[in-house]
Amino acid sequence: MSTTLDRASGPRERRERALGDQLNALLSASRVLTERSAAAFHPDLQPAAFHLARWIYAYGSAKPSVVAEAVGMDRSTASSLLKTMRERGLVDSTPDQADRRAVVVDLTPAGRERVRRALDLRGSSLRDRIAQWSDEELDAFTAMLRAFNSAGESTRRPWPAE
Repeated sequence: MSTTLDRASGPRERRERALGDQLNALLSASRVLTERSAAAFHPDLQPAAFHLARWIYAYGSAKPSVVAEAVGMDRSTASSLLKTMRERGLVDSTPDQADRRAVVVDLTPAGRERVRRALDLRGSSLRDRIAQWSDEELDAFTAMLRAFNSAGESTRRPWPAE
């Protein structure tokens, strides 16, 4: 059914709205997958703990403040989550070699294994979605997403690109 808004907008606006709809669907699916992955990481922890663990898994040990900033989390929230993760044997903290007053957090072997399993779950879901795509389709989609994602970057992130 066509609405007044649909008739009032031109072909470009309809295309942009359709793109927005698909991006919204992608973000919603991503949130669901992230929650499932977080539960696979540890069912008793908040999903935000998985974000911290995933960042540490990808980029290595760091000060809690660096991890919190990198994932866009309040420092006190990150600190509380890291404490809970430490109590469950998922992360360790050691004195910072450069500044003995500070600590550095890293995943324990058990934490690293839990992140790996959760990421495998995410990966298998992605592979299922693109299983029927040709290499050319996969390359084209990747290139378009890269162009889309880099178009909005106005500042350099404080952590390495994946």
